Amino acid sequence: MKYYIKLGLILFVITAIASGILAFLNGKTQPIIEENQVQAQINARLDVLSAAGFFVEDSIKIAKKQDANPLKIQKEVSENWFKYFRGFDADSLLIGYTFVASLYGYSSEVQTMVGVDTNLVVKKIKIISQAETPGLGANCVKEDFQKQFDGKSEKQLAVDKDGGEIESITGATITTRTIANSIKIGLNHLSKSVEIEEVD
Repeated sequence: MKYYIKLGLILFVITAIASGILAFLNGKTQPIIEENQVQAQINARLDVLSAAGFFVEDSIKIAKKQDANPLKIQKEVSENWFKYFRGFDADSLLIGYTFVASLYGYSSEVQTMVGVDTNLVVKKIKIISQAETPGLGANCVKEDFQKQFDGKSEKQLAVDKDGGEIESITGATITTRTIANSIKIGLNHLSKSVEIEEVD
């Protein structure tokens, strides 16, 4: 009996030490990871709206309505914030906006940096985070796929299988539709914010 108690105590001490080491390492590496993620977004922002000399962060409060559950009981409506950046040229003239569009795809959340002009027409997009199926949905990072979004307005953002102009990745319609829909949602939020700015 004493043997098992002793063994349990030893295992407890080892587990506690291991947990402490992991917590320490996580505390050291997490800030670095977060800093790298911020820098990656800055680089992507400059890429999708390259004519901008500087950006100003802004946001708008939106109502996010959850889907009904299987029992058809409507879930609580929660408020959310849509963040975007206004891009200005060297003369401080507004030339467009950038935002991160994000929805869950086939097997992961797909995040897309989007740059649009002042008419909310897409200038360029860049996939900044995804873990879709290799050889299928993961092909969304390819330049030829992303370029087809250039020049598209909110109404044109639909995949070919839905009657739109965006050609689906072979075997990855869900991923393609996810990207198109996420950008469309972002543009819808942005349009409301721009209307508010114009009124002000």
